[in-house]
Amino acid sequence: MKRNYQTYFKYALTFGMASAVVSCNTRYLKDGEMLYTGAEINIENDTISKNQKKELKAGLEANLTPKPNSSFLGLRPKLFFYNIAKEPKKEKGFNYWLKYKVGEKPVLLGDVDREFNKDIIENYSENKGYFNADATYDTVSHNKKAKIIYTLRPGARYLISDVKFQQDSTLINREIQNLTDKTFLKKGQPFDLDVIKSERERIDNGLKERGFYYFHPDNIIVQADTTVSKNHKVEMNVKLKDNTPDLSTQQFSIDKVVVFPNYNIRDVKDGKYSVPMNPDSLQKYAHEDIYVIDPEQKFKPRIFDRALYFKRGDLYNRTNHNLTLNRLISLGVFKFVKNEFVVSDSLQHTFDAYYLLTPRELQSLRLEALGRTNSANYAGSELNLNWTHRNFFRGAEQFKASVYGAFDVQIGGPENAKNIFRAGSNVQLSIPRIVAPFRFNSSSAFVPRTNITLGYEFQNRTEYYTLNTFTGSFGYVWKENARKEHDLKILDITYVSPANVTPLYKEISADNEAMQRVVEKQLIFGPTYSYTYTNTMLQKPNTVYYKGTLDLAGNITGLLTGANVKKDKEKSIFGVPFSQYAKIENDFRFYHKFNEKTSLATRAIAGIAYPYGNSEHIPFSRQFFSGGSNSVRAFRARTLGPGSFDPRTIESGYYFDQSGDIKLELNAEYRANLYKFLNVAVFADAGNVWLVNEDTSRPGAKFSKEFLSEIAVGAGVGLRLDFSILILRLDLAMPLRVPYYERGDRWTFDKINFGDSNWRKDNLILNIAIGYPF
Repeated sequence: MKRNYQTYFKYALTFGMASAVVSCNTRYLKDGEMLYTGAEINIENDTISKNQKKELKAGLEANLTPKPNSSFLGLRPKLFFYNIAKEPKKEKGFNYWLKYKVGEKPVLLGDVDREFNKDIIENYSENKGYFNADATYDTVSHNKKAKIIYTLRPGARYLISDVKFQQDSTLINREIQNLTDKTFLKKGQPFDLDVIKSERERIDNGLKERGFYYFHPDNIIVQADTTVSKNHKVEMNVKLKDNTPDLSTQQFSIDKVVVFPNYNIRDVKDGKYSVPMNPDSLQKYAHEDIYVIDPEQKFKPRIFDRALYFKRGDLYNRTNHNLTLNRLISLGVFKFVKNEFVVSDSLQHTFDAYYLLTPRELQSLRLEALGRTNSANYAGSELNLNWTHRNFFRGAEQFKASVYGAFDVQIGGPENAKNIFRAGSNVQLSIPRIVAPFRFNSSSAFVPRTNITLGYEFQNRTEYYTLNTFTGSFGYVWKENARKEHDLKILDITYVSPANVTPLYKEISADNEAMQRVVEKQLIFGPTYSYTYTNTMLQKPNTVYYKGTLDLAGNITGLLTGANVKKDKEKSIFGVPFSQYAKIENDFRFYHKFNEKTSLATRAIAGIAYPYGNSEHIPFSRQFFSGGSNSVRAFRARTLGPGSFDPRTIESGYYFDQSGDIKLELNAEYRANLYKFLNVAVFADAGNVWLVNEDTSRPGAKFSKEFLSEIAVGAGVGLRLDFSILILRLDLAMPLRVPYYERGDRWTFDKINFGDSNWRKDNLILNIAIGYPF
């Protein structure tokens, strides 16, 4: 009985608080003022379907102004905060933030222009084909609140009976006639002003592709005639306006193409260019179709020959216009790209194309310093020095060179932990074309690139071992469009040479095959390919991202050397056994945007690496890892898995990354904006890694039919500080399912105890990172 009283009390308290919020919203109104609660639209017509009524009503509601105060479950919390906050004396401080940033000014009945909304309803209905629409309105008020009821009598909707494109003997009319088969105006479809506008833009786009540079959609008129047909039919007549400017009807072609690759905005004075605009007097550096005005010869003319789609005599078209601009930008060497067309012969209908290009700083030097900590009680720092040259051989080649040094030292915890030191350098040359014995033609707006990289890293784990790692690659990157990108490395080489392996490390790794493989010589080479598709740049409620990667190591060499056939001895190159495996990884992401401030992000990762031929195991550097700030965040970086292997069995003080050959991972994150740069998130992660083959030193690590019972689950909350130039992310997570616990006892809900400091220390994981996890 006592519990019932408590329940009733909670309900009564909740109801009382809600009532207080509601009454507070009207208590601050002056005499004669009424809070506007919104509009209701009734459509009186029995001849149109329910779907048509629903569609029409939604369109009308979206156009009515003003919108009432936002509400949640019948309450208006923003209005409540506006009312209770005092009027601030300055445009800053807590009161100002609460009243004008969190709060929302009341929308009053006096703010509503009912006659204006009535006109909107009638005009919108007629624009959608409901001619002779008539609307009335009525106001209903109660307790200082008012709503407006609009009644619409739209009549029957007019349908298109015929579509005619007026014909004459002019050139532009003949081109318009060639575009009629793709018209948006269809017989039997409703009259719709938005479709008419789209039709005008379609014709304009088509003419722009046929040389009519100065044409404009407003030059087209679409007449609607309701007198030629009965039964609510309308005939559409598409024609050119009588007052269309003569310049809009002329079809232009390219005369000369002139490039100023070292243009500066300071060259414009009083709206005029100080650079010469008469190409006949200019020195020509390219072939006969292109003039490159570059007295200092900073750029090789051939880069413009590849980037410019217009040649002398070409008919102007918008596609090549935009492709050229995009390719010039994607070269990465120009900060601003400006384009001008100047009529050279009005009788021949030709113009010259000018490209005014402002270079970026060709060289830059950047020094980066950062600090970090990891899950093994290490803290460290890294220093990077990066030099970039964006025009290395005067052909827009980008050359990047970097040197770095890093160290991690023990700051507490096990006494046996050892310090780590890394140093290395990397160079990359990116050439803005495909360097190959075959010809590669691309009509993409993005310049394809040939990338060549070389790198070296020295890593020393004190009192354990030293690793010398050499890397190199040669390959191509090209984009079909803004959504699709290909990255093919013809050859991707990694050579790892261990040195100074101490007796201590040999002792602790004696019974651990995985640790022994870390200090084995490794030679990995072969092609890799990745394909990326994304439409996340689009302003749509639902967007996706996908990246698939294929890594093939030693496949052709294994065939040539006979390593594919089972042998007692590994095949070697220069005394080093080469790795042979196939690896594939898929990363799929789905984003749903509820509104401007809230969204849902999800991700699924599935990958497998299979050793064969010359290899029994996947090289450590090419395996999968789980846990950490961008993975299953309730587990520290690279500590999760493989399988149900229990990392607590590792001797205290010896920390080594856990890796696997198979990876499955699922992530979901609800994101919301609180205030300007402050965002919050609630997330859940699940996943693990497994081995393909048995590892006696890590029982439970092999992938089996019991893999679902070995999935780890974690959840948490996070803050994101979005400072535009970077996003600082703090995620606090805890494990909900631990795969190395006893079977049947892996869910941890019954073990959660926030009041226990030991539990918090062992289970609450704080991840600090830059950027979103996915």
